[in-house]
Amino acid sequence: MSKFIYLDNAATTQVYPEVLKAMEPYFTEYYGNPSSIYSFAGESKKAVDEARQTIADFLHATSEEIYFTGGGSESDNWALKATAEAYKSKGKHIITSKIEHHAILHTCEYLEKQGFEVTYLDVDENGLVNPEEVEKAIRPDTILISVMFANNEIGTIEPIAEIGKIAKEHGVLFHTDAVQAFGHVPIDVEKMNIDMLSASGHKINGPKGIGLMYIRKGLKLGSFIHGGAQERHRRAGTHNVPGIVGFAKAVELASAHLEERIKYETELRDYYIHRVETEIPYAKLNGDRTSRLPNNTNFCFRFIEGESMLILLDQKGICASSGSACTSGSLDPSHVLLAIGLPHEIAHGSLRVTLSEKTTKEEIDYTVDELKKIIERLRSMSPLYEDFVKKQSA
Repeated sequence: MSKFIYLDNAATTQVYPEVLKAMEPYFTEYYGNPSSIYSFAGESKKAVDEARQTIADFLHATSEEIYFTGGGSESDNWALKATAEAYKSKGKHIITSKIEHHAILHTCEYLEKQGFEVTYLDVDENGLVNPEEVEKAIRPDTILISVMFANNEIGTIEPIAEIGKIAKEHGVLFHTDAVQAFGHVPIDVEKMNIDMLSASGHKINGPKGIGLMYIRKGLKLGSFIHGGAQERHRRAGTHNVPGIVGFAKAVELASAHLEERIKYETELRDYYIHRVETEIPYAKLNGDRTSRLPNNTNFCFRFIEGESMLILLDQKGICASSGSACTSGSLDPSHVLLAIGLPHEIAHGSLRVTLSEKTTKEEIDYTVDELKKIIERLRSMSPLYEDFVKKQSA
């Protein structure tokens, strides 16, 4: 394959060389278990402590509020299940949205089977949760609000600070799945009144298999994984020291270049959007046009099957997706696209392109040029498109 263009950074990202270099000594040189008491293990413990502080500073939290996990899905499960267990005497009502990641939605389904009641909030045509609807949904027995920071499919950034303020005023805990937003946009857990937050290393050029949970100090939240005394008795299991170090290095890099990265990716994103909207007919941008992640674009192309489009793009060396990597293989249209009001036949034709700071304008031009040809080819084989054209010209 002569070309290779990676445009699926919402699914996972390249581990940067600086990250890998920072991790290497903790595989071979400082391989001690940080829970051991001898001095050799102290190097590993020191690395974990420093990583925790780096990540805490990035979130405007304290190091005692950062807990390392195996990834975003584990953190989401922990937030919901542990809150349900700890606060069930107060109430059994949870509020979330219809466009959450399945790590949230499937956990909510599990909790419903345990006797909890979940309100799934609607979103508008851009995927935005209305804070007023959040407030209306709060009941005396509401114990948790969980709304994602930014949607993984359509990139819409939710009004997190407003929702956090409402939750605090009503004495309800607030969790946000920030897996897609962490390291891509500024997050201040104090100013935004966030009580719990989930994030993952592999979305920001760090390694896979490492994530975090921010838990506000004072929250009476129990363990999710039982066993040893790691993570202040809240998350058992030997520390993934290389992963933790790599995660912190990725955060350090993201923090150092955040403003420049946001500016660059936003300009390139908007350039891609402009080319698609002006050069490909019957294309619809999904998600909010301005309140969206800098690197995210999601279009639906009428009269097209998304899977066929992805296969043909892959043949041209272009990696993209039709939605969440966690549901690839499902024949059902995206629950997010259905929630914003798209009919099944249009939702099936979605294409998510997610950029990085290393994506170039030349790569975007090549992608759009090839996409135009692919869509024209697929539509030429579509009886639905043929009927549509006939009706338009009649």
